[in-house]
Amino acid sequence: MSPPDHTHALLDAEMEKQRAELATIIRRNTTEDGAYATAIDSLILARHSTPHDFSPGLAQPALCILAQGRKEVRLADEYFNYDPLNYLVVSVSMPLSGRVVNVSSEHPNLALRLDIDPAEITALIADAGPIGVPTRPAGRGLYVEQLDQPMLDAVLRLARLLDTPKDIAMLAPLIRREILYRLLRSQQGHRLYEIAVANSQSHRISQAIKWLNGNYEQPLRIDELAKEVNLSVSTLHHRFKAMTAMSPLQYQKQLRLQEARRLMLAEGIDASAAGYRVGYESPSQFSREYSRLFGAPPLRDLARLRMSV
Repeated sequence: MSPPDHTHALLDAEMEKQRAELATIIRRNTTEDGAYATAIDSLILARHSTPHDFSPGLAQPALCILAQGRKEVRLADEYFNYDPLNYLVVSVSMPLSGRVVNVSSEHPNLALRLDIDPAEITALIADAGPIGVPTRPAGRGLYVEQLDQPMLDAVLRLARLLDTPKDIAMLAPLIRREILYRLLRSQQGHRLYEIAVANSQSHRISQAIKWLNGNYEQPLRIDELAKEVNLSVSTLHHRFKAMTAMSPLQYQKQLRLQEARRLMLAEGIDASAAGYRVGYESPSQFSREYSRLFGAPPLRDLARLRMSV
């Protein structure tokens, strides 16, 4: 075997060892199925041992890594798959659906999510200065990237801190910063970079998304939103769809329907009241659009959700 092949084989073996250790840490800190906050700020661990179909939700900016299993994410009509060899990055808040497949109690899906504050990316760029991130069109606000050894090593060191809580306050922020730096330096790091740099079109679209997240129940006037983020109406439409695979109006509709679902499930209010609360004036339109997104009218969907809990 030639030296390069030998080195590659050693690297693969080391990464497999690290993945196995990461899986052990996640398994140890997730006693049963579900998502678990940890003592490390913004680090979430999750275990799923039963398959489930696509479940819509509003995803926040995050790095998602699987130590075991596979996950499929749907954005509008596009599908993104990731596994222990590839990680997923969500760079802006957006409505996504996700599902896990081919799992069992013996081989559950073991996942780690590190939430990303875009302000941290901005601060890192300011501190690091030019770091060789190529400038190119940002494209979708989520992407799948191959997991390399330096990134896996940093993520594993962060997870190990759960076993030494006294070290978290001092070391976790340093390792988080290293992980964000490695994301920026990765092949698709320009997607995060563009969103964090003030006055770029991607940054302005992220501001439009932020505005919609905070004002989804208000009537949407595209010209006013364009003025709010200092873009022309046509540029706002084009760039918004390029990043989220949907128009601002479609994005707002998903936000409204997901919040209505949460209100009915968590607060026990009825469908018509939930629809009015999130900005719908017509109960029939609310029910129709709710059925289209969640696959069933509100009452039937909630009954199904409660049975699955």
